[in-house]
Amino acid sequence: MKALVLGAGIVGITTAYELNRDGHEVTVIDREEEPASFTSFSNAGLFAPGHAYAWSSPAAPKILLRSLWRGDQALRFKFSADPRFWKWMWRFWGQCTPERAALNTTRKVRLCNYSLDVFHDTVKRSGVAYDGRTGGLLYLYRSPEALAAAAAKSRILTDNGCRIETLDRDGVAAKDPALAPVKERFAGALYAPDDESGDCRLFARNMGNWLKQQGVAFRYNTTVRGFEKEGDRISAVITDRGRETADVIVLCLGVYSPHLARELGHDLPIYPVKGYAITAPMAGRNNPPSIGGVDEETLVAYAPYGDRVRVTATAEFSGYGRGHVPKDFATMLSTMKTLFPDGADWDKASYWAGLRPMTPEGTPILGPSRMKNLWFNTGQGHMGWTMSHGAARITVDLIAGKPPAIALDGMTAVT
Repeated sequence: MKALVLGAGIVGITTAYELNRDGHEVTVIDREEEPASFTSFSNAGLFAPGHAYAWSSPAAPKILLRSLWRGDQALRFKFSADPRFWKWMWRFWGQCTPERAALNTTRKVRLCNYSLDVFHDTVKRSGVAYDGRTGGLLYLYRSPEALAAAAAKSRILTDNGCRIETLDRDGVAAKDPALAPVKERFAGALYAPDDESGDCRLFARNMGNWLKQQGVAFRYNTTVRGFEKEGDRISAVITDRGRETADVIVLCLGVYSPHLARELGHDLPIYPVKGYAITAPMAGRNNPPSIGGVDEETLVAYAPYGDRVRVTATAEFSGYGRGHVPKDFATMLSTMKTLFPDGADWDKASYWAGLRPMTPEGTPILGPSRMKNLWFNTGQGHMGWTMSHGAARITVDLIAGKPPAIALDGMTAVT
């Protein structure tokens, strides 16, 4: 069949890979000049089933409210005049119960673990380079009480297939010697030995080049405007460069997916949640991190790959704006300079802000639409790199009429 993928972020690229693998004639459309030029451009790079907790938790409302007068909160709330923002926030609030948080976390971690298996198979088959690092990830805690609470909380992940170990501060230093000089700052860490890291953007762009060699076509600098419909099918995708036709279409446009889906009668509960990122060179530095991790007190995530380190933080509920000012990065820089003072050239860092396509539950929207030839693979939120490979395989299996590898309860637009 002729397949059309709308979007060339990590979700669209992995979807194109799986469609090509199944023998389809694939074309990818994206408004940017290269793959991974929007949300996937500068994400954390953590491939982290061991950190697949739902953001909509009982603690989230208090953190968001505190952010109205405190700028150091990991979750930030800013007022917006957009009625869709308030509708989304109301749904998010509704997920912040212990029962819903546990259910959403269970669904997330199952998809993440499956996706890790698919990812390994993809890398083995394609040989695509992405500056990957195995060896696990560290989730660092400052107090014994916080570490003990985290260990208890992690049972929901270990019950669903994750391996997680509790380390004292000496164990932390042993896993990453770069933390040895500051180990006294921590009570210990949770260590997920199967978690990994790597440059999502590099993977997407190298995979795009690999897919071209396999016959996949790319239409860059092309914006999707809408659809032509005939009955219960899409007859054409309308772009600013003309019409595109296909037997099957997959919508992978992240925060812009709801705009097009509304034309088809779908109200996708996806809204942007802004994140901030720093990338700093490590070449010539004395003590860079050897594996990635998260400082759980500040929720600053970091991942070394190649000759650089990526640092990310903050979930800002504020709409579609992508602007940033220096103070937005203050907590991130302070945290990293404390943990790895000579781990990177922090004075030469570059700064970026992007929009995560979040659902209130934190799980993506996969599967069929009301149109028989249009499918959804969108809404992966802050775990697009981790979820993308499994979500792509599930989507293409559904297109082929095969049962998905995992249950999709709560992850579909059509029930």
